[in-house]
Amino acid sequence: MKPLEKEFNYYLSHQNELVEKYNGKTIVIIGEDVIGAYDSDEEAYRATEKEHELGTFLMQKCSPGDKDYTVIYNRVAFN
Repeated sequence: MKPLEKEFNYYLSHQNELVEKYNGKTIVIIGEDVIGAYDSDEEAYRATEKEHELGTFLMQKCSPGDKDYTVIYNRVAFN
């Protein structure tokens, strides 16, 4: 299994219900748990990296459809 594949598959299989709850937010997923919902990618990153190592969580813009599936960040994006 690829890194964060479990988290992304969870998002895909629950996308409709997640969009109902978090539409427009950036959600953070670890395993099969949403651990936070934020107004921006940067806010999600800064809050989550304080307690979780990079590569252990998925940040996903919560929206209908597939337009937000392929955004990838690295540490440099928010420094």
